Parts: sequence; C-alpha cells; structure tokens
Amino acid sequence: MKPIYLDYNATTPIDPEVVEAMRPYILECFGNPSSSHWYGTQSKNAVETARNQVANLLNCNPDEVVFTGGGSESNNYAIKGVAFANQERGKHLITSSIEHPAVIEVCKYLQQKGFQVTYLPVDQFGQVDPRSVEKVINSSTILISIMHANNEVGTIQPIAEIAGIARSHGIAFHTDAAQSVGKIPTTVDDLGVDLLTVAGHKLYGPKGIGVLYIRRGIQLEKLIHGADHEQGRRAGTENVLEIVGLGKACEIARRDLNKNMDHTQKMRDLLYQELKAELDELKLNGHPKNRLPNTLSVSFKNIEANKLLAKIDRVAVSAGAACHSDSVKVSSVLQAMQVDLEYAMGTIRFSTGKMTTVEEVKETAVIFVETARRLQAEKPKW
Repeated sequence: MKPIYLDYNATTPIDPEVVEAMRPYILECFGNPSSSHWYGTQSKNAVETARNQVANLLNCNPDEVVFTGGGSESNNYAIKGVAFANQERGKHLITSSIEHPAVIEVCKYLQQKGFQVTYLPVDQFGQVDPRSVEKVINSSTILISIMHANNEVGTIQPIAEIAGIARSHGIAFHTDAAQSVGKIPTTVDDLGVDLLTVAGHKLYGPKGIGVLYIRRGIQLEKLIHGADHEQGRRAGTENVLEIVGLGKACEIARRDLNKNMDHTQKMRDLLYQELKAELDELKLNGHPKNRLPNTLSVSFKNIEANKLLAKIDRVAVSAGAACHSDSVKVSSVLQAMQVDLEYAMGTIRFSTGKMTTVEEVKETAVIFVETARRLQAEKPKW
C-alpha cells in the first residue's frame, strides 16, 4: 500500500502539467540560450517565457527575476550580495532567530568576516515584533532579512510592516519566501521588499532551481563569477529544462492559488480536528490564524517524536525534535518560541498539499492517535 505523503513543506511532487511543459527540453530543445542559431533561440525564448511567468506570480518586472540553483543560493546571493556591496557604508545585519539554515548559516559566515548580526527573538507564536526591528537599527545597518513564513510552524511574519520600517531608514530588505510563494498571495509590491527568494520544489516545480527577485536599483556583489548570463548577475549556462518547469509551476500557482489555499487549509484543519478530538494534551504550535494554510505543527505531550515516527511507516511527515540516550535536540524554532520540553520533544509537522485527500487525512489521524496513546501509556525515560 502506498504511503501517505504529508510533508509538502519539505518538497512537493512535480505537477503533471509541469512535467509536460519540461518534456520537450529533455531531448528536443537542447540548445544553449546564449547561442544565436535556431536551437539557441528556442531555448532563449523558453527562458524568457518562464521569466515572465515568474514575474506574473510575483507581480514584478521580468528583468527583476534572476534564476538561481535553488532557494539556498538565492538566500546566499541576497545576503552576501548586499553585505559585500555595501560594507563601506556599514557592517550590521538584522535577521530573526527562526530563519532557515540557508539564512542563519550565511549570517554566521559573515560574522567571521567582520560583520555584526542581530538575531531578533520571536513571541510564543513565532512572530517577530516590528518594534523590535526598529529598536536595533543603527547607522551601520545595511540589510534586514526576515522570512515570510516559517517552514516548521507556518507562522506568517508582518513583512509589509517591517519592510516599511527598513525603507524609512534606507535599508535593503530581503525575505525568504520559499515556503509562501504559491501557497499564499506573495507579491513584491504588497510586501514592499527589495529582495525575495523562491524555491522551485516548494511549489510543485523541479528541485535545483530557484529565483532571486532583485528590485531595480539594488546593487549586489556577484556570488558566481563567469560569463554574462542572467543580465550579468549570475554566471553559468541557464538550466533551461528546470527554468521551464519553474515557470510553468508559477503559472499554475497563480491560476489555482485560491483553490489550493482553500483545499490545503480544509485538509489541515480536518487533521487537527480529528487529532484534537481524541488527544486532550495536544499542543498547536505557531500562530493560530496567521500561518500557512497547509501547515500543522503539533506536539504530543511526553512522547519522543522519533519513537512515534519509528512506529509509523505509513505516513511521511517531519519531526521537530530528535531524542538520544542522554539528550533531546529540539529545533531552534521551537527553542526560540520557548515551547516546554515535555511538548517540544514530541513535535510533528504535518504539511498538506493540493493532492491530499480526505481519506488520507482521516487515516493519518487514526494512525497517530492509536500510536500516541500506546506511547503515552509508557513512562518516558527522559
């Protein structure tokens, strides 16, 4: 029997329409987009079509879309690019304590290069207070990077408000929107951002392809040096096959946004209702309202997440903690939210998708309720 997939925040399957759009570029349309002959022109046109499809989803200009090798590269390019291009003006960056490693690790790297980084705390729901941003801005602040929606608990940040603060101080603002693009409305003008990260495999496109939106006028130090690809911003022959796939995925996301939002939220809420009805001591993590429509992070009291999942091979989900013989390693997000250990250690992230069915959700609830009850009957050794 095929396992149930409820880990759409980790990655999504490629949409069948995306597969069909990519198919001609596997064998037939193989030209280098930089070549002037017919084969090159076909590939070049495909890249520019995809660029327009992305721009339509983000509501930006096509020349502000730069294709990258994925979300991690986009985050690296945005943060290092601003830092190194503006270090004569200042060396202070601001981010949050719940960012993805593709942001946190970049900031740690820059600290080794002489930059100062402020890691803002979050409240119990995983939200950054915009007032805390303004308090730590100083004359050497050159970049603020706050994720749009958290990958673990789904909490959506007040990006437009924080971006307004950044703009009023003349500071560049970047948001990692890998988890939000295609799931909720994510347009650059509504958010007011200067830089925005997109990851193809989070919105039913292929892995290994992403986008960095760069608002006109923003100057970045190059991350990859070489020839003049991507308007001189990102060297390397364009990955036409996957660019086509990402473009099509963005077109579909724009077309079906409301339908998918409604469906994934219904599936998420149904799952929570089914679990909560049977398990009294179930804790919801993240903001109760301002979170991604597909994301459900819950904590099972006095249960080790890895033991719970070890007994369940029918459902694909993610754990928020890893328990070992002498320690419990809780995710940095749950730590920042100060979730009590007795709950944090038993945290599971369910993330629904547009392919999720009612039958899958109900079966998942039954499996987790039965398994959780058995484990809760045992005395925890932690």
